[in-house]
Amino acid sequence: MSKKFTFANSATDSLAIVLPNPQISIIAPLFNESESFPRLVARLNAVMENSPLTIEVVLIDDGSRDDTAVQMQQLALTDSRYQCIFLSRNYGHQIALSAGIARACATEALFIIDGDLQDPPELLTDFYQKYQEGYDVVYAVRKKRKENWFKRVAYASFYRFMRSISYVDMPLDSGDFSLISRRVADVLNQMPEESRFIRGMRSWIGFRQTGFEYERDARQAGESKYSFKMLQRLAYNGIFNFSEYPIKIITRMGMFTLGIAGLYLIQTLIKRFVYHDVPQGFTALLFFIILFSGIQLIALGLIGEYVLRIFFQAKGRPLYVVREVIRQQQRQPLSGVNGQKPQENVI
Repeated sequence: MSKKFTFANSATDSLAIVLPNPQISIIAPLFNESESFPRLVARLNAVMENSPLTIEVVLIDDGSRDDTAVQMQQLALTDSRYQCIFLSRNYGHQIALSAGIARACATEALFIIDGDLQDPPELLTDFYQKYQEGYDVVYAVRKKRKENWFKRVAYASFYRFMRSISYVDMPLDSGDFSLISRRVADVLNQMPEESRFIRGMRSWIGFRQTGFEYERDARQAGESKYSFKMLQRLAYNGIFNFSEYPIKIITRMGMFTLGIAGLYLIQTLIKRFVYHDVPQGFTALLFFIILFSGIQLIALGLIGEYVLRIFFQAKGRPLYVVREVIRQQQRQPLSGVNGQKPQENVI
């Protein structure tokens, strides 16, 4: 007896099952969202039933540890409008989102939302109208967030800092919630960046882009899966991937410390030859040693961030591994990884 296994080295590969050609693909990554999952499905179903468009929903399980995957399996086996992708482990939001974008079958546009329903799927109609006006990217602009004051201040500060140092036009208060055209999605699929910052990649691609203001909802259930460490990593990816500022600040710090050292040398020479005073300055010497050592460590840390990204990118590992894809009553087990066109091995 022979069994057929598909080793898919590209997230944009041709599937072993026959998929329709929807106009719109709604992409929603999920991680431990079992509490909000029924409400997500109910609202997505309402959007599809009330829309004249042909819509598919691509749900990505990012290695959930609750019964999110079980609910996704049951849904995909009974509703042909849903395609469910199961990653082999937790890779993080940006990678899971990339997997969904890569496997979406839409011919016109992809609508990217969060699975926690903070991004209202009902706005698809408004976003699609902007798309019909000729925009390739319609990104959501958060005019109000229902979160604590610390997070609101932190997010607002980061977006403004990012915009001020980035070499691309980074819109303020805009996350991944957006509608992108098919050609923008195709370009994203060709970008093999390991440290992904999709909103920055989306801005870098260009084409016609416009913002759409909305009020961000509170989470429907559970708690945010973005820990402080994960948010810090996301911020680092944005800063180091889309700005020259970190590497240039090293030169500025070097010039600053050189200037301080020069002034101190002049002061010492004046004391020695004008006032005939031998500088005692043990405290000052200790201060300058600590100051210069700290600046050197910061510079090494900044360089290390670039080296680390080069190291991971040079490995050439796939961004993710797909464990399984389910659509309606057909299941596709995969050892699927992204990168190249798939190869089929018959055993």
